[in-house]
Amino acid sequence: MKWQNWISLTIVAMILPSAAFADEWPGSFLARVEATALIETLNAELLSNPSATLTLERWCGAHRLATEAKVSAHLVRGEDRQIAPEDRQRFAVSADEPVRYRRVQLFCGDRLLSEADNWYVPSRLTAEMNRLLDETDTPFGRAVKDLEFQRQTLKVTPLWRPLPEGWELEAAQKDGTGALAVPDHVLEHRAILYTKARLPFSIVVETYTKHMFDFPLNAAK
Repeated sequence: MKWQNWISLTIVAMILPSAAFADEWPGSFLARVEATALIETLNAELLSNPSATLTLERWCGAHRLATEAKVSAHLVRGEDRQIAPEDRQRFAVSADEPVRYRRVQLFCGDRLLSEADNWYVPSRLTAEMNRLLDETDTPFGRAVKDLEFQRQTLKVTPLWRPLPEGWELEAAQKDGTGALAVPDHVLEHRAILYTKARLPFSIVVETYTKHMFDFPLNAAK
């Protein structure tokens, strides 16, 4: 049976994602161009899909960030943030209508891909959806998927620009050395979710981390 175990371990090693981190990307001009393209690609995919959870799973699978491309949510308990008055107006609810807050960290394997702050109107969800959100770590998009919801992005904030200002004039001539300095957070999206009947029920702020890019960059080869 030993040889069978050896074969199994060999197969697992072959399918495991390569050990790589965004922190290991080179600081070359080419690497910065590729990193910029990746940021834009990630942003475009998030904008084109109503479910950030599904987008993260597709990204995780395409870039082999984990052995299984499945996003898990870790509910951060004990935090409560009041909804901004203008966001309550977006919900078109009265001042005494309950609005709940939920914060989760979204992982693929052991990689923290994003952190999400979510305000939602529980009266616009089913009892089972509210139970999942209150009692479990289920990602928000997965918990409310039966609403066939739509997403409208309110604001996109790039938190990292790999190419410095004036790169088109100077950067190509000053190729960097060492590793590329990637900040912990690279992109932020603020969006409102609507039911199929176009009833707003959730506002979410999603902050995406550098671990979205934990894979070998072509420029590093």
